[in-house]
Amino acid sequence: MESRGRVAKEAARLLYTGASEEYMQAKEWAARSLGVDAMPSNYEVAIELDLLAEQSEGDERRELLVAMRIAALGVMRVLAEHEPVLIGSVWRGTARRGSDIDVVAYASKPDDVAALLRSAGYHVARSEDAVAVRGGRTVRSTHVYLSLGGSLEAEVVVRPPEERGEEERCEIYGDVKRGIGLRELEKLMKSDPLRKFVPRRRFR
Repeated sequence: MESRGRVAKEAARLLYTGASEEYMQAKEWAARSLGVDAMPSNYEVAIELDLLAEQSEGDERRELLVAMRIAALGVMRVLAEHEPVLIGSVWRGTARRGSDIDVVAYASKPDDVAALLRSAGYHVARSEDAVAVRGGRTVRSTHVYLSLGGSLEAEVVVRPPEERGEEERCEIYGDVKRGIGLRELEKLMKSDPLRKFVPRRRFR
């Protein structure tokens, strides 16, 4: 196996076992431990990580993905007026043990989102404000964390309504993080609940 592929496999192992939480760190550690000067793309590591999770978890993983998408559907229905979008590994179809559910919602008052969830019976574990720089500008958001029972957790990122429709490129796969809306997810769960949304091209 070429050095690049070996590094990708080892980086995937580090991420899967929790020895590393960031792709760049995992790749650097993997290259160092193997004594090679090679750096695979995040995409290549993600593909290896998906294969490793499939080999390790099998049918349990597929059952988990369906359960997580059903849970996401429940959260999104509560937040329908805020045009929720499912993103992350549950949207991609690459969720594995330890993954959480990521939903984006749009509201001028983030507290309204948390209040809606509480009124629907969801346990809001905590809420945090965040500031990031994207495209040279400052972006503010509020992160609402939910405990859904068992091992399932969800993170609802509340963004200003004016950011709706803005494109954001995925640091792992290199494509645009389109996600899937409520109506699309409802259709998906009836037609192909295990579908993956992973680009085939090897983005760098």
